[in-house]
Amino acid sequence: MKYKKLFTKGKIGNLEIKNRIVMPAMGTNLASYTGEASNEIIRYYEERAKGGCGLIITEITRIDDETGVGMPNQLCSMNLKQIPRLETLARTMHKYNTKIFLQLHHPGRENHAMMIDGRQIAGPSPIMSSAIGEMPREMTIDEIEGLVVKFVKGAVFAKMAGIDGVEIHAAHGYLVAQFMSPQSNHREDKYGGSFEKRMRFITEIIMGIRAKCGPSFPISVRIDGNEFVKDGISLEEAIQEAVYLEKLGIDVINVSSGTYESVTTIIEPISYPQGWKRHLAKAIKEAVNIPVIACDVIRKPDMAETILRDDNLDFVALGRAQLADPEWGIKAKEGREEDIRPCISCLNCIESVIKCENIKCAVNPRVGRELEYPDFSKTGEGRKVVIIGGGPAGMEAARVLALRKFAPIIFEEKEYLGGNVYLAAKPPLKEKLDWFLEYQKLAIKKLNVVVRLNEKATLEKINEINPYAVFIGSGSNPIIPKIPGIDQSIVYTSTDILEGSVILENKNIVVAGSGMTGLEIAELLASKGNNVTVIEMADKIGPSGYLPNVIDISMRLAKEGVSLMPCSKLTNIKVGEIDIENTKDKKVTTLKIDALVLSLGVKSNVEMVKGVEENYNIVELLGDVCKPGRVVDAVLNGFEKAYVL
Repeated sequence: MKYKKLFTKGKIGNLEIKNRIVMPAMGTNLASYTGEASNEIIRYYEERAKGGCGLIITEITRIDDETGVGMPNQLCSMNLKQIPRLETLARTMHKYNTKIFLQLHHPGRENHAMMIDGRQIAGPSPIMSSAIGEMPREMTIDEIEGLVVKFVKGAVFAKMAGIDGVEIHAAHGYLVAQFMSPQSNHREDKYGGSFEKRMRFITEIIMGIRAKCGPSFPISVRIDGNEFVKDGISLEEAIQEAVYLEKLGIDVINVSSGTYESVTTIIEPISYPQGWKRHLAKAIKEAVNIPVIACDVIRKPDMAETILRDDNLDFVALGRAQLADPEWGIKAKEGREEDIRPCISCLNCIESVIKCENIKCAVNPRVGRELEYPDFSKTGEGRKVVIIGGGPAGMEAARVLALRKFAPIIFEEKEYLGGNVYLAAKPPLKEKLDWFLEYQKLAIKKLNVVVRLNEKATLEKINEINPYAVFIGSGSNPIIPKIPGIDQSIVYTSTDILEGSVILENKNIVVAGSGMTGLEIAELLASKGNNVTVIEMADKIGPSGYLPNVIDISMRLAKEGVSLMPCSKLTNIKVGEIDIENTKDKKVTTLKIDALVLSLGVKSNVEMVKGVEENYNIVELLGDVCKPGRVVDAVLNGFEKAYVL
């Protein structure tokens, strides 16, 4: 077997795990509004169990309604009524010999008043998280002791339901971690001050669970190997915590990192490489004898095997990897690494949950909708479907159509597949997009999809095929504003830069537009020795959406010396200079430049739409042709249109 340690059995306490693959806790918003395990969340976890995962740790599970609501539709372990559905969840996992832990959670100060009916958020001390912006009140002794009881009760109910163990969430700056961290705990009573006092809250929880659930019921604790915040938990203190927790008798330590104030180290954006923080789990493992789970942005089986073998780790956490492909385990075991649909670290999954939506994945449209899309009905009967455009929407549509026994034919006028995503992979640190495109290309190749590169679709060519349906995914074109001088030779589009048709080095360049494409273009240009300025009409730099993406690239742009100018409207382009109007005070500034790169968004390419619609009854618009959007929009659109044809 290629990945020998990855697929050997492991042990947590007396509990045998069939392999070393762990699915760590990730919020889903798939539970019922009463906190029970819904059919949707059970099927979601079942897909991962069936796909080869050894141990599944559920999403953050609520133990308190007063101050502990983490998500609207969140698993709960608070009363007897929730036990039957938890039992169904456990039984479903056990059909596949997969074990399941319930992660017990309280957000503490990392919360918002609106989540708890307008009540003030609460924590160990009245110290505000800069990422939240709301002042927490200090919890009373009675309140803390009451929460200990609730954590213990949550574990008792889990055991009653047949759940295999529990995990105490003591990482990511949530309540238990807030008590442990000197940055957030400034108490002077029995729950704060010295290391031992800061550990009292979790100590009482663990001892309570042991007393009620017995010595053989596994307890995991998720800790931060480093909080990456000033005055927070360092690696040295994390090691001290791990040694202390082992002496308390816990069974496994799950090592993560970061708080909301260092959020890019919790759920890492695309720029973070696999294994970037593997030193944290390795150092903790060297200090303890109990098993350690490593959470290290692991995407590929060879990295998982390397961490297990070289760092002497016991288990690897594969979270987003198993969102992207629930069959990650089976495919790795069978040596089919190339068939694994890779996570691209786009953060769409967590962004959807933060918006109180069901969890979504940019590359796997079935996430959270496994019941809605159970199987592919094979009713195509070899009927031909022409797909105009080989971007991610077109390739996903082709994949699904081929699985349904249609005969898709892709026309792509470029010499490459991938559309705008192919170009989006060109800036620094974007190789995970290439991973996804390589997966898509191999998938349609194995399904014998006909691909006609360097060939523009025409009505004549389509008529020769006489297809059952036509899908138009011809992408989008850059928006070119009507500004005086826009036809100057120094004006380029983001496509010009990404395709490499224009090479700019050691020049003064202005990039107009601060969407993610504009910021990434700026980074690419800066890496080639250019002096780069980004201008943006809006008050803030960066696109709307989940903040870590913007934080991440903004930090890199600062290191490259890129200037950022919000509230700046491009009004005039002349030879060697441009005029910019401040949108607030209307003051006009002239900038000397060698080149101007436009990154002002895109508009749908609808060139073929009218003609095709006049000639064919079944015509579907895909991706940017339907509506310009992101990878998640394109892939979902392609999937859905092909699924229902």
